[in-house]
Amino acid sequence: MWNWLMERLPGTIGFIFVFLAFFIPYITYKINTMLHKDGDPPWKKEEMDKQAKDQQPLN
Repeated sequence: MWNWLMERLPGTIGFIFVFLAFFIPYITYKINTMLHKDGDPPWKKEEMDKQAKDQQPLN
């Protein structure tokens, strides 16, 4: 049973690629968020705040 499982698991390089497939887009998202937080002009920030407030679900 153990051999059957080990044969079907990807190798070390497969796990590395799976990790990178998650890690690279996540880091890109975080960097993009930080750049927008610091670099957007004030009118853009007000517009984004209004859109976020409008999209909140009513409870």
